[in-house]
Amino acid sequence: MWVNGRTVTASGDGRGDVHNPATGAVIRRVGFASSDDVDRAVAAASAAFPSWRATTPLNRARVIERFRQLLVENREVLARVISEEHGKTVADAVGSVQRGLEVAEFAAGAPHLLQGDLSEAVGADVDCHSILQPLGVCVGVTPFNFPAMVPLWMFPVSIVCGNTFVLKPSEKVPSAAVRMAELLAEAGLPDGVFNVVHGDGETVDALIAHRETRAVSFVGSTPVARRIYATAAAHGKRVQALGGAKNHAVVLPDADLDAAADALTGAAFGSAGQRCMAVSAVVAVGPNGDRVVEKLRERAAALKVGPGDGAEVDMGPVITAGQRDRLRAYIDAGEAEGARLALDGRGLDVRGHRGGFFVGPTIFDHVRPDMTIYRDEMFGPVLVVLRAESLEEAIAIVNDNPYGNGTALFTRSGGAARRFENAVEVGMVGINVPIPVPMAFFSFGGWKSSLFGDLAVHGREGIYFYTRRKVVTSRWMETDAVPGPGLDMPTM
Repeated sequence: MWVNGRTVTASGDGRGDVHNPATGAVIRRVGFASSDDVDRAVAAASAAFPSWRATTPLNRARVIERFRQLLVENREVLARVISEEHGKTVADAVGSVQRGLEVAEFAAGAPHLLQGDLSEAVGADVDCHSILQPLGVCVGVTPFNFPAMVPLWMFPVSIVCGNTFVLKPSEKVPSAAVRMAELLAEAGLPDGVFNVVHGDGETVDALIAHRETRAVSFVGSTPVARRIYATAAAHGKRVQALGGAKNHAVVLPDADLDAAADALTGAAFGSAGQRCMAVSAVVAVGPNGDRVVEKLRERAAALKVGPGDGAEVDMGPVITAGQRDRLRAYIDAGEAEGARLALDGRGLDVRGHRGGFFVGPTIFDHVRPDMTIYRDEMFGPVLVVLRAESLEEAIAIVNDNPYGNGTALFTRSGGAARRFENAVEVGMVGINVPIPVPMAFFSFGGWKSSLFGDLAVHGREGIYFYTRRKVVTSRWMETDAVPGPGLDMPTM
C-alpha cells in the first residue's frame, strides 16, 4: 500500500493472487487492508488536508503538471505493468495511459475553473459572490480494466481542487496505482495527500462508512455501482458511481460498410472487449445486415490473439479463468436460445500459452432482445448483431435497453445523424465514431443504469463534483451609521 508518502505492508489477513492472464501464472500477491489500515490511510489524508487546501490553486496545479510530465516519461513502463496484470496489448495500454494523462493535463489547467461568481450591488451597499471549496478526504474505487486511466479520471481533478485522496484499485491489477503514487511523490505532492489501499468489498465498505471521507467515485458493474451509490449516500457522502454498459452501434444502409466494419471490429474486440465503452451490440438496419455480419466476421477471424506483449498481437486474454469460463457459458447459452453463431471463439489454442485465459472473437447474428447474450453485460470479446427495418426501430431498441453509457451511428446522412443524437437516450454518442469517449475537458458519464449520481467524471462536472459552492453576501457601509433594527424581510 501507499500511505502518508511511503510504501507500507497491509496488516490484514486477506491476500489476493495477481495473475498474468496470458499464462495463468500467479505473478504477485497483494495484501488486503485491515480496518486499521483504512483508518491509517484516511487519517493521513485527513491530516494532510488543511495545509493542502491552503496551498494556492496555482501551486497545486504545478504539482499536477510535474506529475503529468513524469507520466509521459514513464508511459511505457506503466503500460507494460498494465499489460502484464490485465492482459491487454502493450500498445492498447500505452493508449489508455495517454488518455489518462490528458485528464492530468486538464487538471493542471484547472485554476481558472475554480473561480466563483460575483455580482456587485445586489442591494444597497450589498455585494454577493460565490466560491468553490474542496470537500476533504475523497475516495476512488476503480475497476480492473483500466488500472491507470480510470484512477486518472479521478485523483488529479480531486487533488487540484484542494482535496486529499484514498484510492482503492482493483486487487487484480494493483501495481499501476502504487507506481503512480511514487510519481506523485516525485512530483512534489506532500505526504498524505494521495494514498493507496488494496482489498476487496470489505475495504470498500470501510472507506465508504468512514466518518472522515466526504465523497466516493466508483467505476464498475451496475449492481455494485447501485449498491455503492445507495450505501455511500446513506452515510451522507457525495457519490458518482459509474456502472455497466451495453453499447450499441447502429449501421444504416447508406453507411460506408468497410469503414464501419473496421471501426466496429476495433471497438468490439480491442482489449478483449473489456472496456466500458466497447461496442457489444450492432443493430444492422435495412437490407445490408448479411453484408455487415460477413464483413465483421472476416475482420474478426483475421485478428491475432495472444499475449499482450507478443509481436503483432491484436487481442489479449480476458482477466481471469472465471471470466473465460463465464464467457464460454454465455456462448453456449446463445446457441441454445437460437442465435446464429457466425464466429466461435471457444476452444482457442494459443501456442505456448495453454494456461492463459483466452477467448477468441465471437459474433452472434439474428439476436433478439429477450436473449441472455443481449440482456446481460458479458464484458468480453462477444459481439451480438440485431436486425431492424428502420432508424426509428433501431433507436427504440437502444432506448429500451436498461443501460445508457455509449452508442454510435454509422451513416452518410446528416439528417439521420441529427435525429439519432437527439432521440437516443444515451449519455455519450458517436457519429461515425465507434467509441465516443470524450476528451478530458468534457465529462464522461452515461445515463440510466450506467451512472448513479448527478455528476460525471472529469471535465467541468469533475470540478463541480470535487468542490462545493459557498455563497457570501456582504455589506460594507461607507459611514459609521448603524442602521436601526429591522423586523421585516429585507428587499434590499
